[in-house]
Amino acid sequence: MPVPSAAFLLPLALAPVLAPTTVVDAHFDRADGFVPARAITHAPDLVPYGAPVRVTVTRAPGGTTVALEVSGLAPDHEFPAHVHTGHCGADPAASGPHYQHTADPVQPSTDPAYANAGNELRLTLRTDAEGAGRAESTVGWRFRPDGAHSLVLHAGSPAGPHRAGDRAACVDVDF
Repeated sequence: MPVPSAAFLLPLALAPVLAPTTVVDAHFDRADGFVPARAITHAPDLVPYGAPVRVTVTRAPGGTTVALEVSGLAPDHEFPAHVHTGHCGADPAASGPHYQHTADPVQPSTDPAYANAGNELRLTLRTDAEGAGRAESTVGWRFRPDGAHSLVLHAGSPAGPHRAGDRAACVDVDF
């Protein structure tokens, strides 16, 4: 077999390893729609149907950066956001617990040795008067293959019928 053939196949074999960035562009939709949505809302008063979202995951040898951009959400609101282990679903709990680089053997995780900003990717999204916002966070590690599947926006400070820990919206992302 000639050497050029092997050289031709090398870029194909390395393609998944070299994919440094994933971008998800979506609009929040119903969780129980006819066509499964990439981004769903559980609290349309905070995250209205049709509001656009972009999640950008940038992988580098020394870590991972996740950026979140939104518009059309509740104005002047603070949404804590975390990477979760499960996929989005009609049941807000379907997204599972927070992804942890070193997983706590006891779930749900409340041990500060595991549930901390160095072991979880956390963002705080603050919307402006028009409901637009951007947040970014970097961790010094990469996600385990098939370990993280969604980015969840929590309700944040009490607003309307929601409690601070409620899952307001979810975006499926291939981390």
